Amino acid sequence: MKLFPYGHATHPQWQMAAELTLAQVRAQMALHGYASSPTLALLYITDHYALQAQDILDHLSAELPEITDWSGTVGVGIAANNAEYFDEPALALMLCELPTDQYRVFSGVAPLGLGFEAHTALIHADASTPDLGELIEEMAQRTDSGYLFGGLASSRSKTVQFAVGGDGNISGQGAARGVFSGGLSGVAFGAGIKLVSRVTQGCLPVARAHQVTQADKHVVLALDDEPALDVMLRDLHISLEQPQEALAVVRATLVGLARAQDGNRGVAVSDAPAVRQTGHFGNDVLVRHIIGLDPGQRGIAVAEPVAPGTQLVFCQRNAQAAKADLIRICAEIREELEPEELPLAAVTALHASEAEAAPHPARGIAGAIYVSCAGRGGPHFGAPSAELQIIRRALGDVPLVGFFAGGEIARNHLYGYTGVLTVFAAP
Repeated sequence: MKLFPYGHATHPQWQMAAELTLAQVRAQMALHGYASSPTLALLYITDHYALQAQDILDHLSAELPEITDWSGTVGVGIAANNAEYFDEPALALMLCELPTDQYRVFSGVAPLGLGFEAHTALIHADASTPDLGELIEEMAQRTDSGYLFGGLASSRSKTVQFAVGGDGNISGQGAARGVFSGGLSGVAFGAGIKLVSRVTQGCLPVARAHQVTQADKHVVLALDDEPALDVMLRDLHISLEQPQEALAVVRATLVGLARAQDGNRGVAVSDAPAVRQTGHFGNDVLVRHIIGLDPGQRGIAVAEPVAPGTQLVFCQRNAQAAKADLIRICAEIREELEPEELPLAAVTALHASEAEAAPHPARGIAGAIYVSCAGRGGPHFGAPSAELQIIRRALGDVPLVGFFAGGEIARNHLYGYTGVLTVFAAP
């Protein structure tokens, strides 16, 4: 598998950003080691361009007539290699060269048919879609692996998704239209496409995990057979006798939930600790807000229905924990993909200075998609583009695009305050 050409640019006029991006991908397509005959394009735009989404797709499709399949969405920020664009007009584009019988683009008007066996899928979704959680669960059940990755579009104006399928489109003739709002869209991949995906959490536990022993829908009534409110006050070292100070701490606190059973395959996960020995959350933990307190029942209300048997741990957002966990998942991906022995030329390229380093096939990664929470990014990590620069240093310089979402999707779950990093690996 060759490297996927990619480009990104910012400009007040979308036409200029598109031309700058096209120049980058065309230059890469002419280089040795890069794909020269891509068929699938992943396109992400910031919400500054949301109202021009159809014009952007029409233009890019006409300029790249060999591309018959398009997928993507809008975000308040977008990601590209070691750069992120927040609060500015920008777009990012990656061209994937994949066997056409190993993927299908789908949307609400062109759902995934029964004739394609999906192993996994990239999902773009609209947060306003009714029963979104059930739709994600249903989509996961339609894949062999039960694993989805992606996120919810985020926008301060119009929320859009790109979805153009090759069925009925003629290669070399372009294939515009395909801008949608609402529902789900994305790309389903067959078993022949090797993907490696990891979830990185961004919160730090402030106490040990507890077991929910009594709950009523969103209200947790008892933890370890003690009133839930009393356990929370003890874990957070606060008292309702000082309500202002206590309220400030509670507002900064979230809960990590590890369900008693994985609803995707009915696999019990209650024996898996919510907090690993290294202090980070596992992939099974969903972070949710505390939305209220119930002094009468000594309970706490959280933004997720909770069943008895669930593990619950109080946590807070923490930049250092998020950085360490992001580095961890990048290291895991590299360890899984990079061979133990590399040719001398590859070793030399991979150990070049950062200024000279460039994507290299020896990493075993053709391209990557990163979906991060809109509350993360440079502002959370301490500097502009800091989150993407961490990935570049830890994973290596690889073609990468993505967006900052209103919720992140991994497996059959909808996460918050996380990042989902997925790479296309050489078979």
